Amino acid sequence: MEKAIIGKELVKILGKEKVLVDELDLMYYSYDSSFLTKLEPSNPFAVAMPTSTEEVQQVVRFAWENNINIVPRGAGTGETGGCIAVNGGIVLDLSTWDEIVEIDARNMQVIVRPGVIHANLNDELAKYNLFFPPDPGSSKMCTIGGMVANNASGLRAVKYWATEPYVLGLEVVMPNGDVIITGGMKSRAIKNVSGINLTKFMVGSEGVLGIITRIRLRCFPKPRARGIAMAVFDCLDDAPATVLDVYQAGVLPSGIEILDSSAITAVNEFKPEINLPAAEAILLFEVDGNPPSVDFEGEIIQQIAKKRARSVEWATEEKRMTELWEGRSVTATAAARVRPDGSRIFAGEDISVPLSRVADTLRAIRALGDKYGIKVVNYGHIGDGNVHTAPVINPENPDEVEKVLKMVDEIHLLAIEMGGTTTGEHGVGAVRRPYAEAEHGKAVEYMRKAKEAFDPKGIMNPGKVF
Repeated sequence: MEKAIIGKELVKILGKEKVLVDELDLMYYSYDSSFLTKLEPSNPFAVAMPTSTEEVQQVVRFAWENNINIVPRGAGTGETGGCIAVNGGIVLDLSTWDEIVEIDARNMQVIVRPGVIHANLNDELAKYNLFFPPDPGSSKMCTIGGMVANNASGLRAVKYWATEPYVLGLEVVMPNGDVIITGGMKSRAIKNVSGINLTKFMVGSEGVLGIITRIRLRCFPKPRARGIAMAVFDCLDDAPATVLDVYQAGVLPSGIEILDSSAITAVNEFKPEINLPAAEAILLFEVDGNPPSVDFEGEIIQQIAKKRARSVEWATEEKRMTELWEGRSVTATAAARVRPDGSRIFAGEDISVPLSRVADTLRAIRALGDKYGIKVVNYGHIGDGNVHTAPVINPENPDEVEKVLKMVDEIHLLAIEMGGTTTGEHGVGAVRRPYAEAEHGKAVEYMRKAKEAFDPKGIMNPGKVF
């Protein structure tokens, strides 16, 4: 079907104000944050912006009947090309559908539409002394629908894990236009082991099985207190060893972040007033809970860290905690400062490895940077082995682009070799498809069978995951 006809049919369904067909508008939807889409942007045929389940159904049925691809999209903050129409089709922009349907404080859960922004949701939940624990770095931009689709996590995943355990039920429009509700049609239960768990099946499926239109989430009580410890190390291996000792002492911090020497240098060049101490590594431990438990666990962390660290600082005052945390919070932005003419690219940025292999992985990534002559800044969520790499290149230089792509390929293979995964929290999308067989083996065959059972025409977000 011609693009012009697709646009006209969508206008009939949704109205002119909810459909985009102008080439300039479509160009905006050809990108996300990934380097892949900077190299290979791909315009959709049209963009539809439904704000009801019925509207989503109508668009999907039109696509199903005419064999047109459908690509769900949230805020576009992803880093893997997951919300891009790499094979053409209709992009469903769900970011404007930002209704908080109900905060059920008595049952500690909330029902939202997919376009609700993560930070906005927690602002509303705070009024009931509740919060939704997963904490992505893009909190002020990313949507709950996108978080569910990618099983997003973030800084505090070490204690609170990723999105998946908080999803109690979903409303999903299937590729043929059917609507299903997972987790029980009328359920408000927190526990449910009835039937095959389609809720968990949908979480992290990256839009290849259906379109999430309503989300029922479990919430937790807000912690009453918080504390942060900063430990400075002259030996890289001492950082993961200290983390392991903290775990073995029975302490589970809400977050544990690492900055290696490359990240420390980048932060200090970006914001000299932060003045991080020069070192091989810095660890930031965050503890939350009731005040006595925070003080107790903070003391244990200090005792353990002092065995290996050059210095250790503990803070519970809000101002000082903000100052200690600032170095980590600006690292992603600061990365580009290691090279005056460079840009930080999002490629190979999300591997996750066993804690015991973190130091080896960081050294190997440094060696790859040297091999290809590319500056790389390393940091991440060491508590769960999630290492973020930030290559810095001149993206207008074809030779540098070729080298960084080779380096990124080796980083992904390194993750698998280390007993880890090519993606700890950002998803597969189009970027990491080539590594599916190496990482999952025969299981990929059964992923494809599941995809075919849900989407026999193959119209849902094709070219993603495998």
